Amino acid sequence: MARFDDLAAFAVVARARSFTRAAAQLGVSQSALSQTVRGLERKLDLKLLNRTTRSVSPTEAGERLYQAVGPRFADIEAELAGLGELRGKPAGSVRITATEHAARTLIWPRLEAWLPKYPDISIEISSDNRFTDIVAERFDIGVRLGGNIAKDMIAVRMAPDMRMAVAGSPAYLARQRRPTTPHDLTEHDCIRQRLPTHGGLMNWEFKRRGRSVNAHVTGRLVFNGSSLIVEAALTGHGLIWVPEDIVAEHVAAGRLTKVLDDWAITYPGYHLYYASRRASPALALVVEALRYRDHS
Repeated sequence: MARFDDLAAFAVVARARSFTRAAAQLGVSQSALSQTVRGLERKLDLKLLNRTTRSVSPTEAGERLYQAVGPRFADIEAELAGLGELRGKPAGSVRITATEHAARTLIWPRLEAWLPKYPDISIEISSDNRFTDIVAERFDIGVRLGGNIAKDMIAVRMAPDMRMAVAGSPAYLARQRRPTTPHDLTEHDCIRQRLPTHGGLMNWEFKRRGRSVNAHVTGRLVFNGSSLIVEAALTGHGLIWVPEDIVAEHVAAGRLTKVLDDWAITYPGYHLYYASRRASPALALVVEALRYRDHS
């Protein structure tokens, strides 16, 4: 018979479609995990995974096995976490994946003061700007803009709608003519952000009186995270297009100046999402801690 830990290891690989990611999630070496799965294949006398240098995918037998055991292991994990209620102390580990912006401005500020109340709950926050399949990569919570998610997920609003802003330092704007329309941005050095999912550059979007505009911007600097983008703007290297809350403190202090404010576009705010079938007590507490509460 196959051992349960071998089946669990196989389920993680099949879900992650990668020995590298699965090994990191399980805290074992890639070679050890590969040996475990090969041992399971020998016991069952079946090939479970197709392996290439770039990808891993289940065979027909592997997919059938994964569909049989994967959901059961997820249920077991949720039930084990729920046992903490029996001793009156919610316990377990909650893994969160979110953009750098959401992690820094929403998640950590709310959890920092919350953590001492629940010493048996462990939190892992992974800052990643790409869209993550939380089930495949064994995250409990994902965070994204807007509330449109897969039908088997539950969405919870974390923040109000997000307004964008174009800003530059007073020194930069003293050297350049201040833009009055998005089309004027073609004359400016714009500091851009590269999207990790497809490798493209983020479009600068604007809206005024029902009219939407995608501005064609160019510039010498490109980053894949908002922190360096703001730093470059502060030192006078050009204009940036970022969530307004990122630069609010700098604008109030006079270190940055907003332009094109009447063209600012607003997006649906951050929502967290999680699989409905895995709402352990620890997960439910974290969701409540991160839930948006309108105090206006």
